[in-house]
Parts: sequence; structure tokens; C-alpha cells
Amino acid sequence: MGIFTKKLSIRWSDLDPNFHMRHSAYYDFGAQHRMEILMQLGLTTKVMKEQHFGPIAFREECIFRKEIHFGEEITMSTKIGKMRADASRWTIVHELRNANEELCAQISIDGAWMDTKLRKLANPTPKIALEVMNAIPKADDFVLL
Repeated sequence: MGIFTKKLSIRWSDLDPNFHMRHSAYYDFGAQHRMEILMQLGLTTKVMKEQHFGPIAFREECIFRKEIHFGEEITMSTKIGKMRADASRWTIVHELRNANEELCAQISIDGAWMDTKLRKLANPTPKIALEVMNAIPKADDFVLL
């Protein structure tokens, strides 16, 4: 599997008063794409609810390189940047590129899995989460933590 990509449709509501995409919309697109990937690989919200675990974020950062405007053709790609062998901690990286393949933004999110009953980090990582995280493509500069 090479990479997960998604074409984004920039909505009027995604813009700020400067007529470019508002900073929080980048994070919203990233969160949506991550959940779509997990669900596509079988890690649905139903499975997480039944097995009492879910993803949590420790840090999320976006580096803005080029403005994104209403109506632009933007493609988001998603890969694993860093991960422990047991998938208990991970970094997911999203890149947003325009029609000319120019990098507009890069989002990085550091996260883990939480036991939703105990409200603590899941230890060990649920088996399905490990399988799914291993199925997501790794970045060229992937680091095994």
C-alpha cells in the first residue's frame, strides 16, 4: 500500500476574514481523514466502542507553507511518521498539496490509544489497532520509536 490520499473541497465556511483557509480547518480535515482511514481498514467507531478504546492526541501542529483559497484543488496525503513497534505511540503526518503539487501545509499529530473505561493509556495496544497502524503506509523518513 503506497499512500492514503483524499481530494479536499474547500468550503466557504473553511475561510477566514483574509479569504484563505482558516487555521482550524486544516486540523478538521486531518481529523476527518484519519478517522476515514481507520474505518476503511476496519477500525470503526463501533469496534472502538465495543472494545473500549480510542485514539487520543498529545500534540498537533500545522506548518503553513502556502495559502489555500476557496475553490482550489487540494489533495491531502497521510502516512505514519513515527511509531513504537507495539503501536502504543505514534505520529501521523498529513501533507496538503495544490494542483501544482506544491506543499501548502504539513500537519503532524502525536498520539496513543486510551482505554475508555479506565481513562488511561491502553496497555497493551488493542490487537486491531496494532494491525491497522501497521497497515498504514510509512513516511519515507519513518522512525521506529
